[in-house]
Amino acid sequence: MFANENPLSMRAAVRIDRQRQPTRWEEWRFTVAEVVIDDGGFGDERRVLRDDGSTAQWLFPNLPVTLYRDEAEGYYLNLTSGSPVWFVMWRTDHADPSQAWPESVSLSYNECGRWLDAQERVDNCPLDESVRAALQEYVDVHYRPEPKKRKRPASFVDPEKRL
Repeated sequence: MFANENPLSMRAAVRIDRQRQPTRWEEWRFTVAEVVIDDGGFGDERRVLRDDGSTAQWLFPNLPVTLYRDEAEGYYLNLTSGSPVWFVMWRTDHADPSQAWPESVSLSYNECGRWLDAQERVDNCPLDESVRAALQEYVDVHYRPEPKKRKRPASFVDPEKRL
């Protein structure tokens, strides 16, 4: 699944759906509808799957997903969230608001948080079992929780040992 590199990487394809005027307050609504592993069969360029003027579906292939050791905690948090997901940061074209594209794909909960802190648009899609299993293997090898150093409140410390 992940290429034998350091850092480990793979490719993903993202499907974005577009809807024209879903409400009277929105001209366009975009949804990250699906993320799948890209084994090279989708080509390298964006593909229009459907576009009737009102709704559209685009497939964006060949997006890199790289696992870094210093992001292991973020992968762990994603896996233990209850519903592991792909995180997709996407953008719209200011000159043509009917266009959107995925900018980056990640499996790290922490990286997603940084994107959101930067006020980027981020959506998620469920992680399929094969990717979840590969990510779990990576986390098992590379993630070591930092030991918690808890300091007891002074009221619980023997009065003779207080500073």
